[in-house]
Amino acid sequence: MSGSWLHAISLLTCVGYASFAAAAAPPAADPCAKIAGKSFILPTDALACQKAFPFNETLRQNVLSNIAGVFDFFTFEDYYLKSPPPFQESTVDIRATLARLNRTRFATDYDFNWAVYQFTTQLNDGHTHIFTFLLQGWFPNCYTNFQNIIPTPLVSLEENGVQSIFVAPDAVEFSNLIGTEFTGFFDSIGFDWKRLAGAKVIQIEDQDPYDYADFVAKTVSGNYLDHGVRVNSAFSSYRISGNAFSQRIGDMAGPTGSVQTSLKLKLIPVNSTRAETVSVPFLTNFLGSPFTDKASFWANNCAATDSTNGIDFKGASFSPPPRRLPRADIIDKGESSAVGLPHEFEPTLPPVNGSTGVIKSFILPDSKTGVMFVGSFGGDFNGFQHDVVAAVTQFKAAGVTHLLIDLTDNGGGFVCLGQFLHQYLAGSKIGYPGFVSTTRGNPLAQKIVAGDIAFGLNGNFAFYTADNWAFLNDTQMPASFNYLSPVAPFVVNGRPDPTSQRFHDTCDLGFVESVPEDPPFDLNNGQCASTCAMFSTLMNERHNTKIAIFGGRPGQSIEFKGMSGNQVLEWFDLDSEIKTGGVKDDPLAPPDLLVSANMRVNWRTAWSFFDDQRPIAYVSELPKFRFAYTKDTYNNPQNLWTFAASKLFS
Repeated sequence: MSGSWLHAISLLTCVGYASFAAAAAPPAADPCAKIAGKSFILPTDALACQKAFPFNETLRQNVLSNIAGVFDFFTFEDYYLKSPPPFQESTVDIRATLARLNRTRFATDYDFNWAVYQFTTQLNDGHTHIFTFLLQGWFPNCYTNFQNIIPTPLVSLEENGVQSIFVAPDAVEFSNLIGTEFTGFFDSIGFDWKRLAGAKVIQIEDQDPYDYADFVAKTVSGNYLDHGVRVNSAFSSYRISGNAFSQRIGDMAGPTGSVQTSLKLKLIPVNSTRAETVSVPFLTNFLGSPFTDKASFWANNCAATDSTNGIDFKGASFSPPPRRLPRADIIDKGESSAVGLPHEFEPTLPPVNGSTGVIKSFILPDSKTGVMFVGSFGGDFNGFQHDVVAAVTQFKAAGVTHLLIDLTDNGGGFVCLGQFLHQYLAGSKIGYPGFVSTTRGNPLAQKIVAGDIAFGLNGNFAFYTADNWAFLNDTQMPASFNYLSPVAPFVVNGRPDPTSQRFHDTCDLGFVESVPEDPPFDLNNGQCASTCAMFSTLMNERHNTKIAIFGGRPGQSIEFKGMSGNQVLEWFDLDSEIKTGGVKDDPLAPPDLLVSANMRVNWRTAWSFFDDQRPIAYVSELPKFRFAYTKDTYNNPQNLWTFAASKLFS
């Protein structure tokens, strides 16, 4: 599926917005100068700065041409025409929507970008967004460096056997960690936000609170294919951020952008029986580069930079790495403003060895249960492997017999680290620890592979070269092998969608730790995405492990995996593949972006062991156990682990 109608238009115009910004007539008062140098600002002031740039047709054609070309590589595009149940909410005709965006009249550059953001966000695929530094959707740095925050994060808790939505009981401790510039604003306007902590919420924006959480999950959250997981994303939760325990604000209390000015809550405060209605003001946190006025705002946050577009890795200045590492992850923009978990909620247990990075491991008071909280599959590639070995070694020495793996808010990371953890826990006798995979066989992809072969390139230079992969007998492909010729026929929703030959990863080539032959434990989570979702799905499909989910809307199903691709390419990576393969001048090639942004795309598909004609992303796999959060467990990892162990290992 080519977006050539947009490609042709893009070739006619080439102008940077820096020159446009300089040529625009300055307003009487510069709305960007008003907010310069401030970390927290009123949403109306933030929006005024963002809307200070008139709509520009050249930029629209550049952005839409880029999007159309990148979507040619999106492995799930044709599934969106009629997404299978239970994922039918994510159904859209991508090309028709791009055409509509191309003919819609917009008043400002912000209005255009926000419309594209809403479209791509509601694809609910955290791998496929245009982003400045990614969360979901089209995120040019201009407009996604703003995050709305209120001091009343929301949680779903069970009390006396009934689940309801509450203002997080730790809202005061949490908000204080954001800083006095944030909390001082509410104090300065006389808004007593502290008394709302722990309040039971009766309505949100005049709706049933769970209905409003559904609305946010449908229109704001994105990232996760499953609606139930997006509902969980609307609430506050704990996670690992910056190698430390952290608390996520949640999509209802911390949405990207500065559109909302307040959130209307009908609630009953703690120690009260009377319902009251309050309008909690949002405050916008600016997360971008410093500026002084409109012109410098654009130059520092909006204009394309040297790192926006890809490069030709065949250049003499490029020193190829020993091995390029495939990634599958989502990036949550809210993490830029992440704050620590309030100290009283951090585990009091002494951490075991290997707990300084993205993994935090502990032994529970029962002395038989080890906990490995895998915050992500990113960070230090070799360090992750060392930490797994160190933790398991100490578990075994201490007589641990059960292992609990916590994947809460794990957004993925290196594909091979997911496979390493799977094989280390399952033992090398299982053989290949990943999924069968393919790439999309579009005409430009075929030209890239042919170009790589003609230039004599290998996996040090490109992801497309065959030596990155193995045949299904786990023999590494030679770099000169063309696995896209011929393409394999495949049909999705009545549309031909040819793919590459099926292949395996070659992750074992990058493992620095030896994998045991036999599993160290008997193999027995849920905002879990990308590599995390592949790991949990492997554990389910190949080992039938016990998987539990906490939270969600009562009575509504929830998958244990949020979404699952098999490898993401950022726009820089994909553009580099195109340039290195020598096909950037091809009419099908997406143009370089004129703005600072990133279109990331799910570039590989993982195929289910249950049905080799279905991507794991579209296989419904429900958890075997499901529990509600309580006041004792919602942001207290140690309490949650102890509870889970009592239910799963009894």
